[in-house]
Amino acid sequence: QVQLVESGGGLVQPGRSLKLSCAASGISFRFYAMAWYRQAPGKQRDLVASISSGGSTNYADSVKGRFAISRDNAKNTVYLQMNSLKPEDTAVYYCNARIGTPNYWGQGTQVTVSS
Repeated sequence: QVQLVESGGGLVQPGRSLKLSCAASGISFRFYAMAWYRQAPGKQRDLVASISSGGSTNYADSVKGRFAISRDNAKNTVYLQMNSLKPEDTAVYYCNARIGTPNYWGQGTQVTVSS
């Protein structure tokens, strides 16, 4: 049973920070590429950030310089540090794990950025 469980979402004011966590089980975590996606109402699910098994990171242009993805293989957990949050960051954030084609998703966690 593969499980990806996101946590850390919530309501924050613009300019503040949140840190999301995704705890994985049922996979050999250290060998998987991990990523965060987000989906706002009425929009497609888009890649936010990814981190390879070797630690290489990539970010969507919209979050570069504000968000940071990291992983702790000892804890089977991937994180997304979100700083300088903007209202347009409001979305459900999903954790993803993959090795090539095999692809697993978490249930999502809501992030709302509003004053």
